[in-house]
Amino acid sequence: MVDDLSDRRISNSAPGAGSPGIPLYGSLSFASVILAAGKGTRMKSRKPKALHTVCGKPMLEIVVESARSAGSAPVVVVVPSDSTAIREALGDKCLYAVQKEQLGTGHALMQAQATIPDCDNIVVMAGDTPLLRHETLAEMTRTHIATEAPITMLTSSHTEPEGLGRVVRGHDGKIAAVVEQKQADPETLDIREVNAGAYCFNSSWLWDNLPCLKPSSTGEIYLTDLIEVAVTQGLEVASLALDDGSEAFGINTRVELSRAESMMRDRILRRWMMEGVTIPDPESVYIDYAVQIGLDSVILPNTHIKGRVAIGEDCEIGPNSIVVDSQIGDQCKIVSSVVEEAVLESDVHVGPFSHLRRGTYLESEVHIGNFGEIKNSRIGRATKSGHFSYIGDADVGANVNIGAGSITCNYDGQEKHRTVIGDDVFIGCDTMMVAPVTIGDRSYTGTGSVINKNVPPDSGAIGAPARIRTKKPGRDSGSA
Repeated sequence: MVDDLSDRRISNSAPGAGSPGIPLYGSLSFASVILAAGKGTRMKSRKPKALHTVCGKPMLEIVVESARSAGSAPVVVVVPSDSTAIREALGDKCLYAVQKEQLGTGHALMQAQATIPDCDNIVVMAGDTPLLRHETLAEMTRTHIATEAPITMLTSSHTEPEGLGRVVRGHDGKIAAVVEQKQADPETLDIREVNAGAYCFNSSWLWDNLPCLKPSSTGEIYLTDLIEVAVTQGLEVASLALDDGSEAFGINTRVELSRAESMMRDRILRRWMMEGVTIPDPESVYIDYAVQIGLDSVILPNTHIKGRVAIGEDCEIGPNSIVVDSQIGDQCKIVSSVVEEAVLESDVHVGPFSHLRRGTYLESEVHIGNFGEIKNSRIGRATKSGHFSYIGDADVGANVNIGAGSITCNYDGQEKHRTVIGDDVFIGCDTMMVAPVTIGDRSYTGTGSVINKNVPPDSGAIGAPARIRTKKPGRDSGSA
């Protein structure tokens, strides 16, 4: 046994730990069990506690991904009998074991035994600790290997101890027991070192000793009683102390959920600033867990970037913008606008006060100015719609000018219809395009026209309803 590794510390930046796909443990195998069968009654919600989101992602999904990134396989999630919502959210990212009665953490782990394949070691953690980093889990497993201990556990002296088990150490500094708060006397409650709720067990020792645990006075079987079992057997319990107390933070109420959201948001913002993204006022910016941002982009105040968003390099997003589930290319600018489920190629400018809805695709150098709305449409390269327009269910070509107040009338009261506009078209102000309709390449519409029939290439359409005429060279058909 390596005595000087039996109680190690980890900082916020364990370098290189837990990279997905990199074997960390030689020939040893590790599985993970995540305990997520609790009812979460203090959340006062119809939704399972584990599916409440932290920075746009269900907390249980964050924990599962951390376990996988730390090198564990497979990952088993212990769920309640009614687990349909959890299974739908996680899919095949993990295996499932059912705890029909909530009889404590030890009982929950027993339910997982039949689902776990033969392996050397088992990592156990709670499903409501989304701030626990995969680097920390990887370091815990390395400590476990180095010490050859039957149990290695995470502890923290930098976490608010309320509700957490206290780590009791003997005169020699070694862990003697973990006492749950419900069973602790006043002297034990004064201890600042707490159980962080993550463990690594030698699997053969675990399965030999787990059935020996007795229910507590509350009727629950506590997993932490295994610490005292190991000590009684003359075995040393190894530990890894957290420098960042937030990693031990568990979520039981909506108040705690908001605190976790704040801590995770701060972590995300710091990460992106360290990666070369400028965020002048971090306190007013919200960036979700799954967002990606390129080098030298700027995120301005009062901006929300939500869901799965990829932003390229040298972009400027905000102020006062919302981007949801979208792809943004390089050198784009989005000013005081809403972008939802849209794709923007490079050098696109949007806003202020515009709305890109689901299915919008803007090719490079497109400009959408004030108070424009686009839905389920593809807009060609270098097309401009400067102000006050609605483009819905349309295919618009390259280098098109769309004048102020122009609308694609895509809905006839029962069905949606598409508008097709060719390349190099000039749409005059206040043009109504009654779909289905096609306006050919290099054509124009006059100001205030109602286009209810196809316009051939190199033609003009003027009037309400429009009359088709041959396009005259150099004609000025309206203003943008």
